[in-house]
Amino acid sequence: MSTVTGVSAADQSPGPEGRPPLHADQASTGRLGDRVFGGAATASGLVVIAVVTLIAVFLVVQAVPALRNNSENFFTSRVWAPGGEQPGFGILEFLWTTVAASTIAMLIAVPVGVAVALFLTQYAPGWLRRPAATLVDLLAAVPSIVYGLWGLITFFPVWKPVQTWIEETLGWVPVFAPAGISGGTIFFIGIVLSIMVLPIVTALSREVFAQTPVAHQEGALALGATQWEMIRTAVLPFGRPGVISAAMLALGRALGETIAVTFLVSALPDGAKWTFSLFNGGETFASKIANNAAEFSNPGKTGAYIAAGLVLFVLTFIVNSIARVVIERRKAFTE
Repeated sequence: MSTVTGVSAADQSPGPEGRPPLHADQASTGRLGDRVFGGAATASGLVVIAVVTLIAVFLVVQAVPALRNNSENFFTSRVWAPGGEQPGFGILEFLWTTVAASTIAMLIAVPVGVAVALFLTQYAPGWLRRPAATLVDLLAAVPSIVYGLWGLITFFPVWKPVQTWIEETLGWVPVFAPAGISGGTIFFIGIVLSIMVLPIVTALSREVFAQTPVAHQEGALALGATQWEMIRTAVLPFGRPGVISAAMLALGRALGETIAVTFLVSALPDGAKWTFSLFNGGETFASKIANNAAEFSNPGKTGAYIAAGLVLFVLTFIVNSIARVVIERRKAFTE
């Protein structure tokens, strides 16, 4: 049988209208719809890159003049006085509050979200899976301000005795030391943030666990593995990249949350004692900017707040970059 470029004569037989069939890599070449879709997809990607780049350029251009006139160390100072002839401002308090609250949220939301996702995909009966998944997903539709009001009015009175007990029991640990804050603390807003980001972790983890090849699961069970052993050896390794993606996406939401945090956290007055205790008050980057938007009265003050926003932008970018690196390495390892 003669061949041309490795393709058999049978494969080159004319189509139903007398035209030779297209190869697999030529099937979509020349079609208007494919060209339009490819161009639209490319343009969309370029637009996203351009928008992110323009945001970064704007933040840098606006922040640099204020940073040049800053009389304090921007990263280690707690002073925030961007006005006057000698402005001075630092982000130590905002950085600690933002990172600590978001870390607490992740430590709570990721294990709970993964456990809920495993229950919905591996243990829940068929009649319960869809209603339970819908109920969890509905948490993502609740506005931030509702979470803030719920946390302030309903949850805080329940949490306050627990916080007091932790302070009395573990107060000798610096991060649990009493700080005399009667309102919302870093630990408290971390718990509320965990509830807010829980639907993200649960939904994405559920989708990736549901895509685990059935052959892998049945093979593990056929070899005598229990249900949990099958999950540990087949489901969790397959879904690990998706869980990491879900956690990083949720972390980005927690880092930038504004309204609920503004409602809940107790801002420290000027000159108040500040420690690294999780039961202290403070402000996150987002809540500080939201609470003081009225102070954007001159370029100096505005630049100071934009500099704080630039740090939050960079922090979020780094988090997502690390997640991408971890996911790509995991894919390369599994392949």
